[in-house]
Amino acid sequence: MKCLVTGVAGFIGSHLAERLLAGGHSVIGVDCFTDYYARSLKEQNLAEIKGNPLFQFIEHDLAEMDLAPLISDADWVFHQAAQAGVRASWGSYFEHYIRNNIHSTQALLEACKNSAVKRFIYASSSSVYGDSDDLPLTEGSLPRPVSPYGVTKLAGEHLCRLYEKNFRIPTVSLRYFTVYGPRQRPDMAFNLFIRALMDGREILLYGDGLQTRDFTFISDIVEANISAAESNLAVGETINVGGGSQVSVNDVISRLQEITRHSVKVKRLGFQKGDVRHTLADISKARSLLGYRPLVKLQEGLKEEYDWLNRNRKMYEVKSER
Repeated sequence: MKCLVTGVAGFIGSHLAERLLAGGHSVIGVDCFTDYYARSLKEQNLAEIKGNPLFQFIEHDLAEMDLAPLISDADWVFHQAAQAGVRASWGSYFEHYIRNNIHSTQALLEACKNSAVKRFIYASSSSVYGDSDDLPLTEGSLPRPVSPYGVTKLAGEHLCRLYEKNFRIPTVSLRYFTVYGPRQRPDMAFNLFIRALMDGREILLYGDGLQTRDFTFISDIVEANISAAESNLAVGETINVGGGSQVSVNDVISRLQEITRHSVKVKRLGFQKGDVRHTLADISKARSLLGYRPLVKLQEGLKEEYDWLNRNRKMYEVKSER
């Protein structure tokens, strides 16, 4: 298949592109290197695939470029590009989220209207659910995002739904639950925790640590994307993609101390606006429509992320450019 991957230099996009290329597919990757974190880290994400003859990289902003030539030859579109981060989405910076998460998604869908695209996979987020006690969260749970970021990801889902209904673009929206693993963004909790442990620094923890998440390893997220592209049952659907377990942040820190063989002091900070208390995905729909089975257990995944960061320690010492 001929594939378009937006946000290809990011954490998830780069892993997805690698997997597609390994499967013999050709990939056009687009990224504009937003300044949310250091460009050098994103460039390193592409190091393994830049020389692959099946890979073409385009540095451009989706909101500004002519998308028709990209779409005209694509079989599968994986829309991973987004302005990331819950905590940064407040205030004046929200305009970046509108532009990169809503406007760009609409422009990409518009470009697909007169194309022969066989599947449009949209990367959504568990953030659309907000702070719900309705656990496990099903796709039928009422979405009530509590962050501007979550609002923009939900808007993207609605755009996918209306373009599927009105123009028959075969969209699938995947709601990711807390993705982790090698190349995880440097602002994300596991990355921050592991580097603090390796450096002997205290961990800065928002909240009491009793908040829980459904953590999902990167390879499971990637396989869900591939399955969504291949499945005829998933068209027009919104589907949870989770890791299958609910673990507290305090438990994660304890596991990381075991893996790294380092103890650490934890400095507890106040709860952050937009952070939710608990998440847990009901993944029965993903099982039914995608044949999805999360394969990587948390302890194994944490060890893989630790090993990656340990090998690439100096690279991740680059400070964010934002």
